[in-house]
Amino acid sequence: MKRQEMTSGETSAFCLELALLLHAGVSVGDGLALLAEERENPDWLADAARQADNGESLAQIIRASGRFPAYVAGLLAVGEQTGRTEEALEALSRYYDSREQMERQVRNALLYPAMLLLMMLAVIVVLLAKVLPVFDQVYASLGGQLTGVAAGLLAAGRILDRALPALCVLLAAVVVLAAVFAAGGTVQKRMVAWWQCRRGDRGVSRKLNTARLAQALAMALRSGLPLEEALTLAEELLGEEAPDAQRCRECRERLEQGEDLAAALKAAEVLPAAECRLVALGDRSGSCDAVMEEVSRRLTEESEQALNELLGRVEPALVLGTALLVGVILLSVMLPLMNIMAALG
Repeated sequence: MKRQEMTSGETSAFCLELALLLHAGVSVGDGLALLAEERENPDWLADAARQADNGESLAQIIRASGRFPAYVAGLLAVGEQTGRTEEALEALSRYYDSREQMERQVRNALLYPAMLLLMMLAVIVVLLAKVLPVFDQVYASLGGQLTGVAAGLLAAGRILDRALPALCVLLAAVVVLAAVFAAGGTVQKRMVAWWQCRRGDRGVSRKLNTARLAQALAMALRSGLPLEEALTLAEELLGEEAPDAQRCRECRERLEQGEDLAAALKAAEVLPAAECRLVALGDRSGSCDAVMEEVSRRLTEESEQALNELLGRVEPALVLGTALLVGVILLSVMLPLMNIMAALG
């Protein structure tokens, strides 16, 4: 039976709780046992506690559990090697908490306009398929017929009326797909990964991906890794085919060839130019981890603002477009009808 991977929110909560226990002086085995007492399904945590008591490292336990992203075990292994397991857990908690919030924002940004668009399309279909034929009958009773734009819309409405069963099935499939996407899980991850690999390297998606990359680098640096190794670990987190992972690989290759840090970051387009200069200054002053955390915070805020601005433009555009289309439909029908009524009067 395949084990279900924990969500970003669950991963963040687990790492934070374990970090607090370690900070209080509790051993890893005892900490896992305490967490098992608070969980509804504590079996795997109880097994993990026994493994820790038998001398296995936390990274090995996490990797063997199959419930966490591979990056969690990788960063914990680094933290254990450098004696900064607690810092690694705290960094993981912050990263996955931020990722959970970002995923929620992206879901809301995609789902609300999609639902709004579906409702507006439903209104237009009803107007074309059900309302326009009523006006056609009124015109026929008055000895006239719809012409011009109205006649074209009426023909489109009749086609839609005949295709209404298929449209209902298609609409139901879209609604189910949207519900599955909103619920998260494997389907959502695959859809997001597909989008990022093909269309996710521009606009708002690029900003979101860059913020995520900066968060991963900040997390690795806080756990005691040099920037070159942090880039390697971030590449594993992002996935080999992701555009940002490719940029990490290019930047690492440039650094291995002896290129200056700021120049390598800028040439590989890992971070924006201003942030590259900040990271270079932090590296020279020995505070690269703190600077990267600040860069991560700034880029996250910028990406969230860009997402909100995009959503703010999409909603009015949908409403305005639908209102104009409905207005054209009604005017194309009502104006000739008013002329006929005036002639009969």
